[in-house]
Amino acid sequence: MRFPRWLFLMTLALPVLAAGQGSSFKVPVEYHKLDNGLKVVLSQDKTAPTVVVAVYYNIGFRIEPRNRTGFAHLFEHMMFQGSQNLGKMEFIRLVQSNGGVLNGSTRFDFTNYFEILPSHKLETALWAEADRMKGLAITQDNLTNQQGVVKNEVKVNVLNRPYGGFPWLDMPQYANENWYNAHNFYGELHDLDAATLEDVKSFFKTYYAPNNAALVVVGDFEPAEALGMIRKYFGSIPSQPQPVKPDLTEPRQEKAKWFTKNDTLAHRPAIAFAYHMPERNTPEYYAMGLLDQILLQGDDSKLMLELAKKKGYTDRVMGGINLLGNMFNYNGPMLWMGWLIHDPSTKPEEIMKTVDEVIEEARTRPVAKADLDRALVKLRSDLYDNMGGFFGFGRADLLAAFALFDDNPSRINTLEDEFRKITPQLLQKTAQEYLRPTNRTVLVLQPKTGS
Repeated sequence: MRFPRWLFLMTLALPVLAAGQGSSFKVPVEYHKLDNGLKVVLSQDKTAPTVVVAVYYNIGFRIEPRNRTGFAHLFEHMMFQGSQNLGKMEFIRLVQSNGGVLNGSTRFDFTNYFEILPSHKLETALWAEADRMKGLAITQDNLTNQQGVVKNEVKVNVLNRPYGGFPWLDMPQYANENWYNAHNFYGELHDLDAATLEDVKSFFKTYYAPNNAALVVVGDFEPAEALGMIRKYFGSIPSQPQPVKPDLTEPRQEKAKWFTKNDTLAHRPAIAFAYHMPERNTPEYYAMGLLDQILLQGDDSKLMLELAKKKGYTDRVMGGINLLGNMFNYNGPMLWMGWLIHDPSTKPEEIMKTVDEVIEEARTRPVAKADLDRALVKLRSDLYDNMGGFFGFGRADLLAAFALFDDNPSRINTLEDEFRKITPQLLQKTAQEYLRPTNRTVLVLQPKTGS
């Protein structure tokens, strides 16, 4: 089950999040850890009579086993196939029959599941999530069925679709060197076929343990009451030993890369470019967030102005930090990426020449104060849109990521301050190091030829 694109676009205009610069607004954050290691984040918001329950497991595409590519995604599907007290697909029917919506997704560094329900159904959602954390209906029939579903999803979304996987799936495989960051996250078909029942049982026991998870509740509820329910339903689930996490580091890229991929289903060429990001949570990381706003985000971005409005190479330049989410919900090497579809008459070299000119300006001149101020406004708007998005799910997503990766969900209240610390001098220094030509990978997509 994948996140629909509208989930990331739909937002609620929460008045409490619309405060101006200098606002003292803080997201309520209550953080607990159960004896079994489960991280619990509670964030009360009585704006609407709804609750979000989100469970994030610290396993994603990146660290799935070798020779089992796509396994993290396969397991996301298995989580809807039944548990101790809920039969196949009954979890979905339970939520929907109580007026709720639900979904799940697999990302670079986590797999998540969430429900949005009327607030008086909070206990129902907690009971159901605990039921499948305790144990799935892991049968050969369910495994075989979902292997077929996932293989069909790969064919529909990637292999048999124009621009399938371009560039979100393709670029990491070209730009990265470490296998964990560079393999086919969606899964090779032969690897999906090779998954055994013992593989699934071992994967579930290891990674779907409470000490490898974060549970977030956002919305209209009483924290003490919710925590009591969580202890009741999750407290007895045993923790499990966790394997040593693999080394995910990427070597410093010292030479520009240029690749071409053929796509016989596409009718127009496309091009993507990517640069390795600074380490997460460093000053340079926050600086790249602002450079992203200045260079790539919105109709006023410098690449949009040059490539689309001035040169007319395309009608839209897309991209950002972490195309599978946002710049906050990942935990490892990441790419800053831009891409566009263009007319056949435009050479890729012409496009990259313009990209280089725009980026070189950021590397050789301090960013104007007006550009920095506008970037801060745009970033702040995006941040609060995320926090208020989809009935509170956006807030839950950030809280879960900060609990899983930083053991500190209160980081949600310091983000804006971190961006405000960034100076024009640090922006230029960051651009000089991370937007250098030798840190870049270009991927050209060649379409079908002829009629």
